[in-house]
Order: sequence, then C-alpha cells, then structure tokens
Amino acid sequence: MRHFLDLHMTDAGELRGMIDDARAVKEARAGLPKGTPDAEQPLKDRMVALIFEKPSTRTRTSFDLGVRQMGGQTMVLTGAEMQLGHGESIADTARVLSRYVDLIMIRTFAEETLLEMAEYASVPVINGLTDRTHPCQIMADILTFEEHRGPIKGKRVVWAGDGNNVCASFLHAAGQFGFDFTFAGPEALDPESEAVAFARAQGVNVTIERDAMKAVEGADLIVADTWLSMHDADDARDRRHNLLQPYQVNEHLMQQAGSQALFMHCLPAHRGEEVTNAVMDGPQSVVFDEAENRVHAQKAVLKWCLA
Repeated sequence: MRHFLDLHMTDAGELRGMIDDARAVKEARAGLPKGTPDAEQPLKDRMVALIFEKPSTRTRTSFDLGVRQMGGQTMVLTGAEMQLGHGESIADTARVLSRYVDLIMIRTFAEETLLEMAEYASVPVINGLTDRTHPCQIMADILTFEEHRGPIKGKRVVWAGDGNNVCASFLHAAGQFGFDFTFAGPEALDPESEAVAFARAQGVNVTIERDAMKAVEGADLIVADTWLSMHDADDARDRRHNLLQPYQVNEHLMQQAGSQALFMHCLPAHRGEEVTNAVMDGPQSVVFDEAENRVHAQKAVLKWCLA
C-alpha cells in the first residue's frame, strides 16, 4: 500500500522520482487548452474521494482538476457531511470508503485522523494537509524552485515567520532533498523539534536565526506563510502580529537577500502583513507558478500511490 502521508515517511528516491514525473507531466501539457485531458489516462475508471474537514481553494481545485485530466472521477466530501469521527469512527469510515473508491485524499485537522484513516483504509491515502504538515504543497514548491534555479540540493532556504505545518514539511524536505534550511522567527513560534531533528539527522544544516536581515543574506529561496493559521484562535491575532512583524518579507529584506533569491508563499496571502504587495508582485516572486504546480505535483503523487 502506497500512502503519501508525509515527506519524511516516503523514500527520498521515490520523492525525487515524483518531482521528475511532475515536470514531465507539465511539459506534456504545454500549449494545451486547460480543460484538455492528458494524453495518458492513468486514472481511467478510477474514483478518488476528496475529504475536506478544512476549507480549501488550491487543494480542492488542483486535486479535482488533476484527477479529471488523468481520466478519473472525484467524489468531494466535507467534514460536515460526513461527521468524520463523530457520527461514525474514522476507522469505520476508512473501511467503508475503501469499498467505494480507489484512493482517498484527506485535508483535516489532527494528524491522528490522517494516520487512523491510513491504518484502516485498504486503498492509498494522501495527506492534503493537517495541523502538523502539508507535504503536497512542498512537492509543488520543490518543482517550482527547480524550474527557475535548477537542482535544489545544496541550496539555502529561509523560512520567515511562524514555524507552522508548512514549515515542518519544508524541514522534512530539506532532509530528503539535501538543502540547508534557516528558520527566521520568534522563539515562541519555533518549528517543532522533531522536524528539525529529522533534517539534521540527514546531514543538512538547520539554523535558527532571530535576526531576519542576517538570516536572508545569500539565500536562494525565501518562504513566508500567513501569520494566523486556520487552526489558530482568532484572539491570538494581535499577539502573533506583534511577534511576527519583524519577519515581514518586504523590499528591504529581498534586497538584503540578493537578486538570486526567489520568494514563495503557499497562499492565501494576507498582503501587507507577512508580505508586501511589492514583493508578491515583484520579479523574484514565483507564487503563482507555485500555485499552478500544485496540479502537476499532485498528479505525480496520485500516479505514484496507484503505482
């Protein structure tokens, strides 16, 4: 069973193969109208369940589109419709869905929900996001970086802001793809220690730097995310903004990094908070390439799960 649960739980060579396949998939579609099916139909006659306990724009659209372009069909289910883990156990839901569909993608809150779904499902399960990690996003980010700057191995990635779930997956990717990682943010919002330990165990340099200007010197990629995640309480907004204001990605910070540095954001962005308009819309920003590449990277993940 090929589940895609987290980057550190998937073989590094398999991850590299998925990135290479995603690039090939994208190149094969170059110049085709957006609604055109892929020439290859690896998901023909396959049904994929897309479960969303959290709201979504890019994950829902990109998975739905990717499945359809590869000849498959989707069944979109929300947490409210399913009462996942409330009206019926997650284990029983996994067993039932496995009788209906060929693959399950779930975007949920607790990591335990994802892991229990995978434990009891008899079809592959994909992590569309949890409060702890977001591996599909990082696959798109690696693809995007390499399109613009070549192999990411040996490069230096700087994360500016909150050490959240996307940051954790970037740390996992650092270990699996061999790039160095610097976290620039307040101590109260440091990334989880397990993700840092994983990356360091693979032999890459992981640095914690409180001075944002120092952190970005010579960076190849600067990444930001919203200062308040979906699972954070609204009453934390003011405190987080005060903590994170020194780590805003603005023109001055990008100048300090140098012209070689790209800027990424997984979106949605709160313009004027974690990033300025000038950076988002500037020449070093690849955020919309990044958003597009969710489709291509996730196609590669889907194909890998179904072998």
